[in-house]
Amino acid sequence: MYTERFGKLAYITKATAQLMRDLGSIQSPQNAFLINVGLETLHLRMPRHCENARKVAQYLRSREDVAWVNYPGLPGDKYYELAQKYMPNGTCGVISFGLKGGRAAAAEFMDKLKLCSIETHVADSRTAVLHPASHTHRQLTDEQLVEAGVDPSMIRFSVGIEDAEDIIEDIRQALE
Repeated sequence: MYTERFGKLAYITKATAQLMRDLGSIQSPQNAFLINVGLETLHLRMPRHCENARKVAQYLRSREDVAWVNYPGLPGDKYYELAQKYMPNGTCGVISFGLKGGRAAAAEFMDKLKLCSIETHVADSRTAVLHPASHTHRQLTDEQLVEAGVDPSMIRFSVGIEDAEDIIEDIRQALE
C-alpha cells in the first residue's frame, strides 16, 4: 500500500516537474485567457511590428555609435536572402544590435530610454528592450558571455506597434 501510494505521487511529481521545466509554469485560467486574447490579434499586429522594426534597424545601422545590427529584413544581413525567400511579407519585430562602448554603453543606453520598456518578452504591442549582459545573463563575465555567443554590448529590441518615429526618437535621445 505504501509503495503503491507514494509510487504514484512520485510519478505525478515527476510529470508535473518535467512539464514545468519543459513548458513553463502552469497557467491560471485568467492568464491563459489573456494570452489567448493577445494571440487573437497577433496576425493584425505583425505587419506593423515588421514595418517598424525595419525602420528602426535602418536607423540603427546609420548611427556611428552602433557597432553592428542583426535584422534579417535589412539588405546585407547574413540571413537577408533567406528571409526574402521564406518571409517575403516581413521578417519579424526583433532586432539585436551592439554599441561601440560595450557593456557600459549598453547599460547606460537602457537607463536613458523613456518610451521603451525593459522587459524579457517579445511581440508585445509595446516596444520592449533587454540588455542580456546586465539582466538575464548578469551573473556572467564578459568572457563567459562571449563563450556563450552573447556580445556584452548586445541589446535585444522587440519593436512594438507605436509610431516608428516615436521609437526612433527614444533611441536617438538615449544614444545622445
